[in-house]
Amino acid sequence: MIPSRVTLVDVGPRDGLQNEKQPVSTAHKVDLVHRLQAAGLREIEVTSYVSPKWVPQMADNAEVMAAIQRAPGVRYSVLTPNMKGLEAALAGGAATRPDEVVVFGAASEAFSQKNINCSIAESIERFAPVVAAAREAGLKVRAAISCALGCPYQGAVSADAVEDVVRRLKDIGVQHCGVADTIGVGTPGQVQAAMERALKHFPLAEVSGHFHDTYGQALANIYACLQMGIHTFDTSVAGLGGCPYAKGATGNVATEDVVFMLHGLGIETGIDLDALVEAGGFISDVLGRPPVSRVGRALLTKKGRVFA
Repeated sequence: MIPSRVTLVDVGPRDGLQNEKQPVSTAHKVDLVHRLQAAGLREIEVTSYVSPKWVPQMADNAEVMAAIQRAPGVRYSVLTPNMKGLEAALAGGAATRPDEVVVFGAASEAFSQKNINCSIAESIERFAPVVAAAREAGLKVRAAISCALGCPYQGAVSADAVEDVVRRLKDIGVQHCGVADTIGVGTPGQVQAAMERALKHFPLAEVSGHFHDTYGQALANIYACLQMGIHTFDTSVAGLGGCPYAKGATGNVATEDVVFMLHGLGIETGIDLDALVEAGGFISDVLGRPPVSRVGRALLTKKGRVFA
């Protein structure tokens, strides 16, 4: 069942950069998106329309969307956690309009309360009008189920709890379901159990994995998904990211590391690894630190780069 081609959604510009404490300029964010699409990425999560009070890094969302030189065949997505966010994403017209919006809900009651101050059921109710309005506007709606494999507050999360959220999201009209290991504690068996529940309600092409590498399991978890035929994954250039609500959680699995593994398996991605590594090196230089990606560091070192 291992697929012959895999689609990677690079979430570095949004999910990766939003947790950075140092400001990243609009120009650097736009440059990163341009480098990713030039490397062959066809799915890029660009920014989020959230309150700048809570996520100041994303305050320039409209400016970033307006400045991107869009490439044919690339889907640009944004996070819109509420109606205010969706309205802002659509306010600029064609110049800033995304192709897809993302909503998120936790599989853990404790995480939902800590993160967005409401229950899982209440969070889904909040998303319902967002999903309806987005679809009416002709946008695809993707959902991410956070803490699907473990929670920093309650610990284990059952497959039943994951399926409950999957079902609720399907009922409100979400078109794609991403299963996310937000704190990176999942292992392959757990991942397959959660994915089986998602596949009961969404077709194979509309289920994806989102794995953080805190415990070094992300590549193994992706391989476990490949064995089920799943062929879409969120990744983050240079391993950018983390979870502010989960102490010690690392970023999303590095796009470079996933591409290296997939190409080694003979799986097509459409991505130029060398160009991708350079993109990771670029944003890491902007942030003043080496790439988290092991493949990125190895290939840049081969080219003469020196990391402390």
